[in-house]
Amino acid sequence: MEGVRRRETVIACSDERKMNRFMMELSLIEILSLSGHHMCLPRCWFRIANASRRNVRIGFVRRYNYLPGDIKSLRTIINPDISKIRNIGIMAHIDAGKTTTTERMLYYAGYIRALGDVDDGDTVTDFMAQERERGITIQSAAVTFDWKSHRINLIDTPGHVDFTVEVERSLRVLDGAVAVFDASAGVEAQTLTVWRQADKHHIPRVCFLNKMDKPKASFSYSIESIKQKLKVKPLLLQLPVGTGKTFNGVVDLVTNEKVLWCSKSVNEDDGTVFSRNPLTPTDDHKLLKEARDARFALIEQVADLDDEFAELVLEELSEEPDAVPAEKLNAAIRRVTLAQTAVPVLCGSALKNKGVQLLMDAITKYLPAPNECKHDFIHCYGDDLCALAFKVVHDRQRGPLVFVRIYSGTMKAQSAVYNINKNCIERMSRLLLPFADQQIEIPALQAGNIALTVGLKQAATGDTIVSSKPSAAAAARRAGRESGEKVKEQEDPVLAAVEIPDPVFFCTIEPPSMAKQSDLDHALVCLQREDPSLKVKIDPDSGQTILCGMGELHIEIIHDRIKREYGIEAYLGPLQVAYRETITQSASSSDTLDRTVGEKRNLVTAEISVHPWLGEEALLLPLIEISDQIMEQFSKEALHAVENGIKTSCLQGPLLRFPVQDVVVVLQSLSVHPGTSLAMISACVSRAVQKALKQALGQVLEPVMSLEITVDERYLSVVLADLAQRRGSIREIQNRQDSRVALASVPLAETMGYSTVLRSLTSGNAVFTLEFSNYEAMNLQDQNMLFNKVMGVV
Repeated sequence: MEGVRRRETVIACSDERKMNRFMMELSLIEILSLSGHHMCLPRCWFRIANASRRNVRIGFVRRYNYLPGDIKSLRTIINPDISKIRNIGIMAHIDAGKTTTTERMLYYAGYIRALGDVDDGDTVTDFMAQERERGITIQSAAVTFDWKSHRINLIDTPGHVDFTVEVERSLRVLDGAVAVFDASAGVEAQTLTVWRQADKHHIPRVCFLNKMDKPKASFSYSIESIKQKLKVKPLLLQLPVGTGKTFNGVVDLVTNEKVLWCSKSVNEDDGTVFSRNPLTPTDDHKLLKEARDARFALIEQVADLDDEFAELVLEELSEEPDAVPAEKLNAAIRRVTLAQTAVPVLCGSALKNKGVQLLMDAITKYLPAPNECKHDFIHCYGDDLCALAFKVVHDRQRGPLVFVRIYSGTMKAQSAVYNINKNCIERMSRLLLPFADQQIEIPALQAGNIALTVGLKQAATGDTIVSSKPSAAAAARRAGRESGEKVKEQEDPVLAAVEIPDPVFFCTIEPPSMAKQSDLDHALVCLQREDPSLKVKIDPDSGQTILCGMGELHIEIIHDRIKREYGIEAYLGPLQVAYRETITQSASSSDTLDRTVGEKRNLVTAEISVHPWLGEEALLLPLIEISDQIMEQFSKEALHAVENGIKTSCLQGPLLRFPVQDVVVVLQSLSVHPGTSLAMISACVSRAVQKALKQALGQVLEPVMSLEITVDERYLSVVLADLAQRRGSIREIQNRQDSRVALASVPLAETMGYSTVLRSLTSGNAVFTLEFSNYEAMNLQDQNMLFNKVMGVV
């Protein structure tokens, strides 16, 4: 075994149980430099000990083919140099090849010895039963591996719109991202969504044009769609050699080399064998000209975006592209990428094992290290611990496992931490490095890494974790001095949380028997903590449990998880659409509540007016306006009770009892008898608002979806006719190679079971994507039909 020194004994065993038993029998006196630390790698574990004055190395290897040879490399595994860390995510439209690309990265990095396949259901990151059955990614999975002296913490994200929150909270903690494109389709619907999410978090990106081996793959079309739809400047770092089935390599424009993948036998068809040679005059004349022109255009484009590189090019006093050193060009591309003025573009085929190694090189070259990114308040904590909890999963044996991104300081196992958002102290029992569904136990981890913690009972997505409450107070004082304002202790600087969209589908859920109700409630609590986009509420009239989700697939997956993971055969009611209500005119109302409780009289009189919101963006919560005179007259507690009453009254509208939005509520006057309870104030204000809403001519709002259908031209007319029957409006029809892409807006209620209908209309020759767009007012006829349906009127 490589790295084994003299006087060391290597013991290997094919049975993990026997190995564990043997290790327990050893007289372990001292663990070299690790103080008894026991590293557990996925499918590979070992322990270094001094037993009976002889160094003993014990190894158990199944798929992991990298075993460090000395203690220094072990320290590098636990806490690498922060400049060598890359926290990245893989994001793309569904079926663009994210998981396949991730699988190849793990293979070439030595984490796995066999290539998994999405269709076979044996990939590392898609480990859920639902993911392997459907062949899609449902929840983000984190893996950590090394590539050319760099530590890469990678998160494979879902592509389906129902799980967009998984993408959002993953991008929130990442420093860079790889956007994967289907080379035959270019920029697709969900590509736009994840790109906007990355823009919101200011994340540098690298583009990878995947599936260059497909018959309809078009490098030029994909580049043009990136320019037109994403509104960014692509930096072409590679040119494909061949197209479709003839695709067998790329031209690296930075180094001016031709990289070809050639398999001499079936066993070598894993992409590990490839040649890398400089372009010579003996190569194809057309390819030479294209590569020369493309490299000159790349240098010119980078020089326009980077002043330092422009000066270098001018100093060279040569127009020859070959005269510019690859090292200088790489450095300039990195600066441009970090400044987000352009995005590098590479190409390949992950399924055919071509181009992935060059993509991994680009990740280490162009994407930022953690210390090159700016984050709010992080500098205020100095060397103290500051981390963000961004994901929670439940384990039956270990309880909730919390994923955290460490921004500053060091996180240690067996230590107490302070949760600023929950205002509580928690004890972390263990610290793990994530490897999909397996982990490495480690004693400590430094800033810049992503870790998995055991023992945090209260932490949820978006919570800020620090070393102690005094540490948070000290950071608040530093932030206050920098801003020139006095910051109170309760205003501790917290990291920005993840924005969670409102669900658009809901249905009832019931246990098989009342004896299982508590188990179902526990399962729903755990699933809500894992998935913030899942909402559970109780209907106040019927007492039924309402399950609210982002789409049909989301609800279906939750139902399946309840059945498999918690063993509860729950029953779901029919899916319903989450409508909203609003008002069309202003109205005023007053109410008086006079009630004696015990010997205390509670007397409140409130006068309220409501007005439609005229702003451009939707106002989900009511905008409350209270005059300065009333605010000076009453205490903060009384005003808080008024706000609670107004918000409570807007939870159910007067028409169909859906939440009310786009409403401005003005408190005209308030009279409170001394000794009146705060609950009575809230109740009186709530009744006054409800009266005003009934007088303000309410209107129902329905969710409208953005629909993108890719279909053969011969079926286009049939699809458009069906959309017209579904109250859909066609926005645009685009050409995409030999297909047509119809962009439309369709009410969510009309998309129930649309996949089955579209499949039968087009004989399976069409695909579609749905994404929530906005809420729109229903016309009177549709509103009356909905009213009759809800009320059960035939």
